[in-house]
Parts: sequence; structure tokens; C-alpha cells
Amino acid sequence: MPLRWKIAALAAATACLVALAVGVLVHVWTAMDIRSRAEMDATNTVYSAMEVYRRTGTPAGGAELDPAELPTALRHPAGADRRVAYDGRVEGNLGPSVWGAQRVGGPGSPVLAVRINMSPQLHDLRRLDASMAVASLVSLAAALPLAVYGAALVARRLRRVAETAARISGGDLDARNGPALGRARGRDEVTDIAATVDLMADSLGRRLRIERQFTADVAHELRTPVGGLLAATDLLPPGETEDLLRARVRDLRGLVEDLLEISRLDAGAEAPVRARVPLAAVVAEAVARTGLDTEVTVTGSPAAEHVDHAEHAVAAEHVETDPRRLERIVGNLVTNAHRHGRTPVRVTVEGLTVVVRDHGPGFPADLLLDGPRRFRTGAAERGAGHGLGLTIALGQARVLGAELRLDNAADGGAIATLRLPPPPTDTRPPHDDAEADTRRPRP
Repeated sequence: MPLRWKIAALAAATACLVALAVGVLVHVWTAMDIRSRAEMDATNTVYSAMEVYRRTGTPAGGAELDPAELPTALRHPAGADRRVAYDGRVEGNLGPSVWGAQRVGGPGSPVLAVRINMSPQLHDLRRLDASMAVASLVSLAAALPLAVYGAALVARRLRRVAETAARISGGDLDARNGPALGRARGRDEVTDIAATVDLMADSLGRRLRIERQFTADVAHELRTPVGGLLAATDLLPPGETEDLLRARVRDLRGLVEDLLEISRLDAGAEAPVRARVPLAAVVAEAVARTGLDTEVTVTGSPAAEHVDHAEHAVAAEHVETDPRRLERIVGNLVTNAHRHGRTPVRVTVEGLTVVVRDHGPGFPADLLLDGPRRFRTGAAERGAGHGLGLTIALGQARVLGAELRLDNAADGGAIATLRLPPPPTDTRPPHDDAEADTRRPRP
């Protein structure tokens, strides 16, 4: 249920409880006042009737001697004491009543009694209850739209704060609520929350900029000495030591290049250079560059074919993308599958989708839940490495506008699925412009 309806329901429930409490208090107080007045009237009437009876010997003012309806509690009053009693019986037009009684003489003498009917007052009490109920319903009907409107204002402001927080969580570190959210309404809790979210975004942005700048500076500073170190290895005499040192320097150089690439992706400085290329051929070329034994299968076309890692696939499916970035993504996925999984590793191209599948232990659960983390390779059984391959692949996929999903197969093994965006609707086959020029009449 939306927050505004919860607030409105709470306001309506509060109003109902207040109206009910006030109605009950008024009803109880009025009923007690009616009974108190009836008892006072009964006492005064008995007193007056007793004075008349002593002078004339005849009951007056509606008084009776030993009436049959007299309550049992008043049939034997002590001495000359006057007593009153409530009688809730309803007889004809007489409703609940209050009786007043006094013995006219000594013990055994008759009892002079007066009955005060409370039916008119109780009828007025019922009318008062109905009037209060109608007034409460009218007030509730008038207050509920105001409560909904006020709750909608608060919910709208909270929704703006939530949308800003979601944009920040999605990577838009420039998203802010701004001072306009609470400027016209003064300071309140929603304004404080909005200001806190903005402060959090500012602090997060500063920290990320510092980290990105640090990563870029370190990578740039390491690039020159690593290049010199790689050149120095050429001066070593051939042998096992030279091969081992060259391999380690090459790994270090690859790490530096990966750090530079990540820093550019984080800074948003990467822009694709799109070209219309055959998807299967680009994928096969990327697999071949890895030098790893990988099967490439092209499906989804009349001329679907199966090629190994050293051959190029020729398919009719063309895509408009950045071939260099596409090769980088496929190469990282294939390398990751060989490094952390087990053979056979298969790459399947179908339409605009590229699937890389290995038969190892699969992706760790925390990687599937939170995504790849830098400098972490997941579970120990998936091998060693600096853990930047999947991070770079995801970053390059975002640059291309593609979707990269990581999952585990039911029968074991990791599956990475890359879905490229569809071409624009106005995309035409290659050389359409040239053919149109040849058909266009010359002046």
C-alpha cells in the first residue's frame, strides 16, 4: 500500500477514535445528568406531595399511595426518610423512570410515591447521539480528502528523495535533491532526509573520484617502468630464468593496462566507435586471439556452421557495434572460462547473442548476487588472477549498450550471456547508398 494511503488511513482512524471517544463521553455525561435531574425532581415532588397530604389527607401532584408498580426497594422505607430508585421497565408510553417514595407516618403506614418518567429526556439523548454520529461522518468526509492531499505531498517529496537515491545507487553520482525540495515548506524531516542524501552523495562522489584518480595515477606511473622492465628482459641471456621473468613482466604489464582501462571506464571517458561488422567473424577472431582451445558454434542462420578457435566464422548476421570492444569482452570471457573453469569451453553465436560456457565449478554465489569485485576471483577452486576480467567485460558491455548476464548451468559450469542491442530501425544493408547513387539520374 502506498505511503499516502497509509497516512490517510491512520488519520481517518485517529479521527474516528476521537469522534467515538467524544461521543461516548457526551452520551455518558448526558445520561448521568438526565438521571440526576430525574432523581432531584422525584425528591422535590415527594416533598411537595407530602406537605399537601399532611394538610389535606389527599395525594396531589401525581403522587399515589402504595402504587402497584412501586419497586420493591421502596415499599418499606425506614421511618419518614425519602428514597429514590431507578426503574428500567417500559410499560406502554412510560419508559425508564425514577421513583421517589416516603412513608406518611409510622411503621405500617402507607407509602406516598411519585414516578418521574425519563422517556422524553432519553429520546432527546438518542437524537443527540444521532446528531453527533452524523456530524462525525461529515467531519470525517471533509477531513479525509485533506489528509490524503497532505499525505500525498509528503509521499511525493519522499518519492523524489527515493528516486534520487536510486539514481545514485545506479551510478549517477551527480544526482541531487537540491534545496528546492524543502525551501517552500520550511525545515522538516523530509528536508533533513533529502539534505542527508545529498551529503552522502557528495561524500561518495569525492571518495570515488579520489579512488579513480589514485588508480589512474598508479597505472600511469607504473606504465613507464614496466615498459622499461619489459625492454630490459630482452637483454637477458636466453634460458628458463629469462622466460619466467618475461612472463611475470608481461603479466604485470597486462595488469597495468587493465587498471588504465578500468580508470577510463569509471571516469566515463570511453565512447564506442561503431561499425557494421559480421558478428560471428568478430567473435571467432576474438577467440583466436586468446590462443586457447575453444569451440565456436554459429546458429540461428540458414548457413549455421561450426568452427574451431583458429577459423573465422562467416555468417549473414551483421551488427553495428565497436568491434575492438566486442573482441575485448569475448576475449575476457573466454580467458576467464579457461582460467577459472574447465574444458570444454564453448562459444555460441545466435542472432545478436553470444554465449560462453565452461564446465567448471561455476560462478560463486556471492558473484552472482553482488556482481564481480575487483581483485577478487571468487572461490579458491576457480583459480588465481587479479580479478579484473569480468569487471572490464561488464564495463565495456555498458559502453556498447549491451547486456551481460552471468549464471550457472543446471548440470554444472558457468554461463556468460552477452546480448547486443538491436540495430536502429533505419539501418540499411551495406552499399545501399552507393547503389542509390548509381540509380540517381545525373543532371
